[in-house]
Amino acid sequence: MRQRNFPLIQTECRILTQTRQEVRKVTVSANEDGQRIDNFLLKQLPGVPKSHVYRLLRSGQVRVDGGRAKPERKLAKGEEVRIPPVRLAEKGEAVRPPDAVLNKLRSAVIHEDDNYLALNKPAGLSAHGGSGVLYGVIETIRAWNKYEFIELAHRLDRDTSGILLLAKNRPALLRAQRAFKNSTADKRYFALLVGRWRGEDRDVDAALVRNNLRVEIDEEDGKPSKSRFSPKARYRDTTLMEVQIFSGRTHQIRVHSLALGHPVCGDTKYGEREVNKKYREKGLKRMFLHSHFLKLPEEGEFSKLILNAPMTDELRDFLNRLGTAN
Repeated sequence: MRQRNFPLIQTECRILTQTRQEVRKVTVSANEDGQRIDNFLLKQLPGVPKSHVYRLLRSGQVRVDGGRAKPERKLAKGEEVRIPPVRLAEKGEAVRPPDAVLNKLRSAVIHEDDNYLALNKPAGLSAHGGSGVLYGVIETIRAWNKYEFIELAHRLDRDTSGILLLAKNRPALLRAQRAFKNSTADKRYFALLVGRWRGEDRDVDAALVRNNLRVEIDEEDGKPSKSRFSPKARYRDTTLMEVQIFSGRTHQIRVHSLALGHPVCGDTKYGEREVNKKYREKGLKRMFLHSHFLKLPEEGEFSKLILNAPMTDELRDFLNRLGTAN
């Protein structure tokens, strides 16, 4: 089936001021065992700003088995969490993703077992809602009403297609998060870069920091990040790269490729407008970045997990229209 960019459908909803009048006492389930109290509360209180959740914790209004709890406090199965009444502005009713989106993601499933669900995420669909986006992958899958527990194990940019992994229980989620954090996961992308690449493989080891809406290299205050660029096909004025990332920073490939002088084709945030316009006129309607391979190593009761997601037809068709290098 031919994959196309998937436009987000914006849906209006009423905003109401609500007050949850009663104190709630919630027992920690097996799927919540080991979860931080702040993340637990954010899920229990949808629509409540993070800043307010942290104020509730600091003021002692949230109690775990009768005691105060710091945000980093990890919960254990069977503990009782006291959640105070909360006044908030929230959506009058949950936004249900359109049937077209629900079915699009059903057809995008590339792997499912007792622990994980993996998708070949379409470009144009966010991993999660927020900041004006009413729904993303996680909200859509929850709307299937199929899973008791389902959480994103990692993220992909809205305009990036490819492998997106979700966990179906907390131990599986923590296993995946450890692999990503400890750089034992093998994550590889296809990226079409502007310009003709000279030489062969090249590593970029440059710390990244978020500065408002952009990510920048900052060796003093940034977080360590490393990428390996390997050329796979050379065209007249572009190069198809496989990029292996050893960390998972926001916009990592996009910023590292820009630092090399070869931004990702179609990248509207870090690329050049006139250059992107040229490729758009040639048929590239999106950023050329696709997550095609993911491997999690064996760990304890979990066997090795290997996932592959073929490049979308639209990206392959575009490559076929490019002239080869001389």
